[in-house]
Amino acid sequence: MRVINVFGALVGLFASQYVFASTLSQQPYGTTREGLEVIRYTMKNDKGVSVSFLSFGGVITDIVTPDRNGKRENIVLGFDDLQGYEVVDAREGIHFGALIGRYANRIANGQFTLDGHTYQLEKNDGSNTLHSGNNGYDKRVWHVKPLITEGPVVKAALELNSPDGDQGFPGNLQVTVTYSLSDDNTFRIDYQAKTDKGTVINLTNHSYFNLAGPSSTHGVLDQIVQINADHYLPTDAHSIPTGILQPVNGTVFDFRKPKAIGKDIRANDPQLLYARGFDHNWVLNKGSEPDALQMAVRVVDPESGRTLECLTTQPGLQFYTSNALKGNVAGAGGKVYRQTEAFALETQHYPNSPNQPGFPSTVLKPGEVFNSSTVFRFGTQ
Repeated sequence: MRVINVFGALVGLFASQYVFASTLSQQPYGTTREGLEVIRYTMKNDKGVSVSFLSFGGVITDIVTPDRNGKRENIVLGFDDLQGYEVVDAREGIHFGALIGRYANRIANGQFTLDGHTYQLEKNDGSNTLHSGNNGYDKRVWHVKPLITEGPVVKAALELNSPDGDQGFPGNLQVTVTYSLSDDNTFRIDYQAKTDKGTVINLTNHSYFNLAGPSSTHGVLDQIVQINADHYLPTDAHSIPTGILQPVNGTVFDFRKPKAIGKDIRANDPQLLYARGFDHNWVLNKGSEPDALQMAVRVVDPESGRTLECLTTQPGLQFYTSNALKGNVAGAGGKVYRQTEAFALETQHYPNSPNQPGFPSTVLKPGEVFNSSTVFRFGTQ
């Protein structure tokens, strides 16, 4: 295993003479079916938190955090090898831990019109496009570049060039996603993109969290969630938002006060029946600074004491209770994954925004720079 020192001026030939609190290591993780080498990187801090990710899809394979007794466990779902992410994940459409683009979530009828031209995308979710089709950014090998920093933080930049026409989208898109882990147990994802032609963009990460860790036998139904949102987006039977911003007050979608995931998930509500659980976009309360990094959600696992806070600059949060896991996939350690095994916190723009003029725009023009940030902060109580 190769260890890369990412701090201070004394980096390079003499780095091995110095020991620093935070490190970035790397090791081979196999080759894709096309023969491309895949590397696994691991960030560690001095508080017992580590984050591991692949150059394949930017997939986050592990987030290891301590519980209230100091026991360290992986709190995200995944596979034991590359074949799981490349073959099994692709077959099932799970997207464990991956970077999603060019457009996360759904686009109705696989079409949108921009600058007078209608673009046709792959329909991989019935008549709709989900996560940009079957050849999304989560199935590409990214170029990973460790970054030199000062202070108690370790960083790596993941770079991808997405050509004009890729997945049916216009414009040559240059994407940089920066992963960073700091000694205050904060894992941050910064997204940046530029285009040479008008396009639409919606980037997110699709990690599946279970704060109880892999030893959990009852999924996430007892974990407590609080979402900073007064409205959510109801959908039709195919998970396409109707365009209405519906108040959460008086509905099963009201998470403004801490509530167990399982409290209302089996309620006889048409929205829950459509999605087989929660798989909806919450309209985050952004206040007077809509582009600022603000609290989106807080999750607590009463059993382990682990906590997770998520902050984002994005306007929406897709809260998803792993409804499509159906017990036909064995993940890391041979554990069989089933419905409500985990939850995803997909910070993003609203689904189908290119076809909803009333939603915040996802259009990126030449000369503009797309920027967004999401922070995951880990702790215990």
